[in-house]
Amino acid sequence: MPQAGVPVPGAADRLPRREAVWPATIWWLGVHGGAGESTLAAFTPGTRPCDHAWPIPTTPGTTHRVVLVARTNYAGLIAAQRAATEWASNVLGEGVQLAGLVLIADAPGRRPKELRHLEQVIVGGVPRVWNLPWVDAWRLGPPDATAPLPKEFRSLFTDLALAPSSVPAHN
Repeated sequence: MPQAGVPVPGAADRLPRREAVWPATIWWLGVHGGAGESTLAAFTPGTRPCDHAWPIPTTPGTTHRVVLVARTNYAGLIAAQRAATEWASNVLGEGVQLAGLVLIADAPGRRPKELRHLEQVIVGGVPRVWNLPWVDAWRLGPPDATAPLPKEFRSLFTDLALAPSSVPAHN
């Protein structure tokens, strides 16, 4: 839940807001360009990418479930921290429910210690975190909806009660 006393970030550090009249099971909010929000939306029918802006409901009493999405490089983690702080400051009101943060690997292999430390600071401010691996095939072309998804993607979709497209399992 948002916390009393969390300062509202300066205007330059906040994400834009956009009226969202469409229904969605989950809104994927990429906190920077190339975060992966459209890829996640493509794998999960009924969800929508936010186009890097908070989806503000237009119907009173409506709440949008939002998942922040970021890459695990320094710029992505800082953008995630800013978005999490903005949400925690309660400046968005009751129309936005933050379900968590998805961190998508920005490179294969283990993250450097400095980035792991920054990640630990950020994850303390969000309800839930999912770490998704690097998928080498997506570097060379668009994600293939018929190719197997890594288990971490399936766990994310299960945790959020989403039914992924008919994508085979991959361990």
